Amino acid sequence: MEPKKRFVVLIVAAVVLLFFTLPAMGAEDKVNINTATLEELATLKGVGTKYAERIIEYRTNVGEFKEPQDIMKVKGVGPKTFEDNKAVIVVKDDE
Repeated sequence: MEPKKRFVVLIVAAVVLLFFTLPAMGAEDKVNINTATLEELATLKGVGTKYAERIIEYRTNVGEFKEPQDIMKVKGVGPKTFEDNKAVIVVKDDE
């Protein structure tokens, strides 16, 4: 195979490989909203430091979240934020 053709084949192969491996590399870890630190909570989509503090305050004052959707009981955390994060939010470490 001529060098130019080999180069194109290698580039295409690299792109295909990246296409299949990048989603796995970007896979988000689960976030236990009952035990996560402020920094961990702030990694959730739509949840910055302000809402992370509210989540911690809620679980300290009210108690542990029973279900992931209970995060919507926190002022300012609504259905959109929950929907954006429901795949990564857990309330137990074994989930």
